[in-house]
Order: sequence, then structure tokens, then C-alpha cells
Amino acid sequence: MVEGRAARGSRRVIVRVDGEVVRELRLRERAFVVDVELPPREVRVRVETVHGDGRRAGTTVNHVLGLPRAARPRVRIPRLDPGLQSDIRRLSARFPGTSAVYVESLTTGAAAAWNARATFPGASTLKLAIAVTLLARTDGPPRAGTLLDELVRRLLVASDNESANRLLVWLGGSTSGGGHLVNSVMRSIGLERTVMYGGYIIETALGPPREIASPGVPLSVADQPAWGVGKATTAVDLARLHRAIWLGSAGRGPLGRDRSGVSPAEARYLLYLLARVRDRGKLDRFVGKRAGVAVLHKAGWVDPARHDAGLVIWHGGIFVAAVMTHRAAGAGVRSDVLAGQVAKTAFERFRG
Repeated sequence: MVEGRAARGSRRVIVRVDGEVVRELRLRERAFVVDVELPPREVRVRVETVHGDGRRAGTTVNHVLGLPRAARPRVRIPRLDPGLQSDIRRLSARFPGTSAVYVESLTTGAAAAWNARATFPGASTLKLAIAVTLLARTDGPPRAGTLLDELVRRLLVASDNESANRLLVWLGGSTSGGGHLVNSVMRSIGLERTVMYGGYIIETALGPPREIASPGVPLSVADQPAWGVGKATTAVDLARLHRAIWLGSAGRGPLGRDRSGVSPAEARYLLYLLARVRDRGKLDRFVGKRAGVAVLHKAGWVDPARHDAGLVIWHGGIFVAAVMTHRAAGAGVRSDVLAGQVAKTAFERFRG
């Protein structure tokens, strides 16, 4: 969707994608909205207006991530998909440790979960929570090339620990102070068992959760890993965080401007960065090889735990998935394979 306001006397608007004209419309008034289908990749968009005497004016926007119409944000109430539930339970049982899964079609609301409220070490998955909290306290996305933009990009794309600590200090004066602010924002958008506990190493008891309506979806704790104290989260919380950002990109959901201070432009900025994350071979392990499929995600790991959560988008729809694992002897690559299998199974189910 391209929106704009043309100069007086303009007669036509032209939209180009990577230099090719994709829409050309006659203007009846100065304000215009043009519905444009973008390819599922990063593109350059140029919008031109043509004056009655032939003069042209235009604006070019680089680095636009194209997503299909089916991925437009809409609110759906999660409901149990029994077939997917059976598949998720079967896949989870194969992991030689503790696992947790939450999957939900954001197109239809069909969902499944296993052990989704068990708390695991949050690791780098919570760097996304830092970014959300930061944008809730700024006015618009950081300008490209600024220090703040560089820190957020390194935080999410490269999962840089030093950037995480600097942003926590920027937020609250210390890593613990920033962590308290992150916790507050996460509570405000419905993440009840997520805790940002201090900063990150520069090297590589929670109350009962509030019930949120998800008809039939088993949001319970079946197997709680023993891992001590630290950054914590759950599969359902990670899924809700990504879903909130997606809804927020259209000013909807718990991250709407009136509720959190995160604007649609800021939410879209986060989605763009999540599409550029370098940590491959997890949720995108199988579906990421398919043409026209985009995976926007944020992973995290420590020796005994490996997780991934994010959005899988294709021309027919969008779903959110979160897969968490813990094994005292080391989670290893089996965690990544499980995440890939969950995403592949959900994709095939939702694609129909």
C-alpha cells in the first residue's frame, strides 16, 4: 500500500518497483492510496506524480521488504487445530530433553501448543524485547546511519551482546534498570512469564500467568526444565511478542500507538530487521528454501538451551511459531532440526 499527497495540478501517479512500472493511476484529488503487490524480497520503490504540463516529481524509498497481501495484519482469536496439535506433540516427543512449542496461523487463528507455558532460559530471544522497549521510548524509527540505528541492527541482525547492554543502559541507566523497563513493557502487552534479568555476558520465581483466551489451545506446563535463575521466557510469550509486532505494523493489537508508544513505522522497522537476521538453519531450515517464503525470526541459545521464534510468510498466509528446547548435556543441532520440522509441518498444514 502506497499513500501520498501530490502537488496541486498533478494528474497521474506512477509506482515503480526496481525501476519497473507496476501501477499508474489518474488522480482525482491530491491525496492518493495505491494498492501495490510487491515481490517477497527487498526492493526499491519509487513514486512519481505527473503534473498537467508534463513535469514530474518523485520520491524513492530503498530497502523495502515486500510481503504478500495475505500477510496484512488482522486480529484472529486462536483456536485449536487437532490435527496440528497431534503433529506438534509427536515432533516434540522426539527431542531428547525438554521442549516447548507454540504455533498459530495469523490468517485463520488455527493453533497448537505443547508445554507452551514452561519457562526456559531466554538467552538472545529477549533482545527483541529490548528493541521493542527502546522504540516505545523514541519518536519514530532510528534514522539510518545513526548510532542508535547501528546498535539496534547489531542487536537483532548479529545478536550482539555489547549492543544489548548499551541499549539497556541507555534505557534505564544500568543493565538492571533497563531490564526493569523491558519487563514493564512486556507485561503491558500480555507477556506474563518473560523476565529480562540484567545484561548479557560479553562473550558469546514467577507468579501464575494471566489467562488469555485461546479456545482449546493447551497453554500449560507439562515439563519444566531445571535451570536456575536468569533471563526467562516461554514459547507462548515469544509467539505473542512476534504477533504483537506484526499487528503493530498496522497500528493494531497491544503495540498500537495509544497503548505502548510503538508506531506502525517502528513495528515495520523491526519486521525489516527480523527478515535480515543471520542465524539460519532453525525455523527456516526447510521452509526457507522454498521460493516465495520469508522467515522473520529471532533465535537465542546458551549451552543447554536453543530456541527460535518468528513469522513465516508466503503468498497464501502467515503464521507465528516458537520452539524452545533444553537439555542439560547440551541442546545441540537437534534443537534446530526440531524448529525446522515444526515450521515445515505448520506450513504444509496451513497451506492446505
